[in-house]
Amino acid sequence: MRYALGIDLGGTGIKAMAISAEGNVLSTTNRPFDPEKKLDWAEKIRALIPELQSKQDVPASAIGVSAPGLAARDGRSIAFLPQRQQGLEGLVWSEYLQTPFPVPVLNDAHAALLGEVWLGAARGLQNVIMLTLGTGVGGAAMVDGRLLRGHIGRAGHLGHMSLDPDGPPDCTGTPGALELAIGNATIEQRTASRFKTTHDLIAAHNVGDAAATKVWFTSVKALAAAICSFVNILDCEAAIIGGGIAQAGDALFKPLREFLDKMEWQPGGHTVKLLPAQLGEFAGAVGAAHNALVAADLRDEVLGA
Repeated sequence: MRYALGIDLGGTGIKAMAISAEGNVLSTTNRPFDPEKKLDWAEKIRALIPELQSKQDVPASAIGVSAPGLAARDGRSIAFLPQRQQGLEGLVWSEYLQTPFPVPVLNDAHAALLGEVWLGAARGLQNVIMLTLGTGVGGAAMVDGRLLRGHIGRAGHLGHMSLDPDGPPDCTGTPGALELAIGNATIEQRTASRFKTTHDLIAAHNVGDAAATKVWFTSVKALAAAICSFVNILDCEAAIIGGGIAQAGDALFKPLREFLDKMEWQPGGHTVKLLPAQLGEFAGAVGAAHNALVAADLRDEVLGA
């Protein structure tokens, strides 16, 4: 049986899975680590590899890693991630894990989109974007079936789109960014400290709190404006919406559709689809495994030639 291991490194935990080349999930695990302990995440991942493989009859054909930061152009490591996950920058995973084959590395949002395209909400789509709404706003884009990576890996960081040139800077220095308008990190500023989380804000909106509704709709309108711009730039067929805030369901998707219908350029009646992500917290692991399988196929073709 041919299968891959997908490893998704988060801020405090690791999502890992074994998945067959046909897309059948063989096993999954969610392993916490101590972010204060140097390289604890790396040691946990190294211990996970034999553990996952021991549950199968044969070793994995491929291993892929998903992590925050900008992936190196050669796909072997994360090239840029300042002030977080010390030791991750420049770590070549195939060397660290001592594998007989390369271990391709992806940005976590890029991996999540690949996962949704392979087995989730974006199956069959060639032109699609993904937005993950959480503490900030993650993003990724696929155009004509190709994941956009860009010159140094910045492509697809949709949450850093500027909606207000006079607004405060986000973590990249972008003024008035989308993630400041809807991300959970700014909820207290946007609600004058009334709410601690976006979930609390949405709960108040759902029971008819007019002040909460005003703040929430302002945030959703900003998201609609951003998606409208992404559609004009990338001509995407669908926008996949994931992350914790997306679990709001109709409280998010209904007003988002209404705002977008008033903004979107709709030549020939075409409108962008708004689709909830399907793979949840394991989307990055699925995408990392798929990326590794594709890389292994290409490697086998070259060796076979």
